[in-house]
Amino acid sequence: MFRFTTFERIEQSAILVVKKNGNREEFNREKLLRGIRRACEKRPVAAEAQENIVSKVEYKIRDLGSSEVSSTKIGEYVMEELAELDDVAYIRFASVYRQFKDIGVFMQEMQQLEKKRKEQ
Repeated sequence: MFRFTTFERIEQSAILVVKKNGNREEFNREKLLRGIRRACEKRPVAAEAQENIVSKVEYKIRDLGSSEVSSTKIGEYVMEELAELDDVAYIRFASVYRQFKDIGVFMQEMQQLEKKRKEQ
């Protein structure tokens, strides 16, 4: 016996992501989730928590009220959420997002993360 279900989502206006090179592409939840999943690979971060990050980031983007958002802004939103969830996932995401050029930049990011932890 088969059972069919449907999930409906309110269709919202498209948001364009402005990439660092100036290209524009439509915001894609699945693409964002893939990046978060890669950062959380082999970490104790539930799939539901990863989905929640995507939802929070999408909400923040839509709350801006603009039809365009920079990929930089999206990356910052994701890093804010990951920093609260898992340090290793945060560093993994940051290393790709910020394109760490050397160990010095990596260490600087680690120090900033540690400073934030102490302030909390």
